Amino acid sequence: MKKKSMISFGPGASSLILIFVVLALSTLGMLSLMNSRNDIRLSERSVQVTQAVYALQTAAEEKRAALDALLATAAKEAGDQEAYAAALEAALPEDVTWEDGALCWEETDGFRSLSCALEALPLGSPERTRWIRFELTAVTEEVW
Repeated sequence: MKKKSMISFGPGASSLILIFVVLALSTLGMLSLMNSRNDIRLSERSVQVTQAVYALQTAAEEKRAALDALLATAAKEAGDQEAYAAALEAALPEDVTWEDGALCWEETDGFRSLSCALEALPLGSPERTRWIRFELTAVTEEVW
């Protein structure tokens, strides 16, 4: 008959396993903390970008309202379409251009640019303007 040998782990093996478990849990905890911090930074950046974009859109809508009031005034003063266009062109703010029946301007904050264009509808239309361009672009620098 063969003699069976018993393998026994001494008190050192359980300490090593305990140290390994503690190190593994500490590593996972640090990774979770780093992931949470990165998520917070990303969320804060997302809030900043969203607020900046909404600020540009608000400025564009306020400009549209001012231009609509300008169109209403020009419509009252003008009798026909040509006089309407001439009165409108004379009263436009400096940052708005008149290009082929469209009022064009750009809102920018240095990082983003909102290109806007409104079609000036003919006299007698229920609405005075209609968006034909409302494009947001990011201003980037090429790094080479």
